[in-house]
Amino acid sequence: MVDIITKVTCKNCGSEGVVKFGSYKGVQRYYCKACKRKFKADDSLFHMKVSGDYISTALSMYYSGSSISDIRNHLRQEHGYYPSKHVVFEWVDKFTSLASKQFQDTRPQVGDTWIADETVLRLDKDRKVWFWDIIDSDTGFLIASRASFSRTTRDAQMLMDRAIQKAGKSPKVVLTDKLASYLDIDYGKDAEHIQGSPFRFKETGESTSQIERFHGTIKDRTKVMRAFRDMETLRQFMDGYLVYYNYFKPHESLNGKTPAEAGKVDYQIKNWKELSQIPVSKEAELETHKPTISRSQGTRITPPRPRITETRGRLR
Repeated sequence: MVDIITKVTCKNCGSEGVVKFGSYKGVQRYYCKACKRKFKADDSLFHMKVSGDYISTALSMYYSGSSISDIRNHLRQEHGYYPSKHVVFEWVDKFTSLASKQFQDTRPQVGDTWIADETVLRLDKDRKVWFWDIIDSDTGFLIASRASFSRTTRDAQMLMDRAIQKAGKSPKVVLTDKLASYLDIDYGKDAEHIQGSPFRFKETGESTSQIERFHGTIKDRTKVMRAFRDMETLRQFMDGYLVYYNYFKPHESLNGKTPAEAGKVDYQIKNWKELSQIPVSKEAELETHKPTISRSQGTRITPPRPRITETRGRLR
């Protein structure tokens, strides 16, 4: 029978119900009987050579608006560690994917009035992309988002379908601007669609200020990046940013709660540090990048891993 370790508490849940679980490269590992997770005796992550604090700091700064150069300089000044741009982007790639997977099946308890809107982001100086999103008026939860090169009825319908699937229900009222693409949308049985001018709808007294603030924040954040290399890069960034916005970032308008907390989502991972401490096997890490088989030629094709890089202030 394995003895309980009384002087070691779980890094994930704080429980003292911890047992030794072998070692990794000379560092003692432990297993928590309460949350069923493994962790190491030091502050570095599994399969990582640096402190988990460095990685969580980099992710927090990245999604809060700092440039890669600012992140690297901060780590050098505060910790004496100066990672390359490539290393920082590897952290962003890996833990953005983990964050999306961690929260993809959560279901917030949102209200019955939703606000839909779209704004322009740029891939480069010649190409613009429409970023669509739907926010819940009660909780401020970003229910759904998508990016497209067009603003058609089909684009708007895909956004609404995604929101209904995430919320597990249809809204009673949907507020939009006067874009014609919103007119022929199936919003759900008995749902009322109200089009109006930005910021205030006379019929309901509702305001679009929440979603306008969100768009302003997104634009301020992406100014640091100048542009995105391609649509996949943009989608990856937005996946990570929506996790940050919905689950990690307290909102003053919600009395310091996150939209997920306001939406009564039961979740344990409350910041990038806690996310980065989840042990992930190499197999799980590579799961989203498995080789695929071409049906036409029967050859094995390995899809390229999307990656964010930066050259002279531009996201590549």
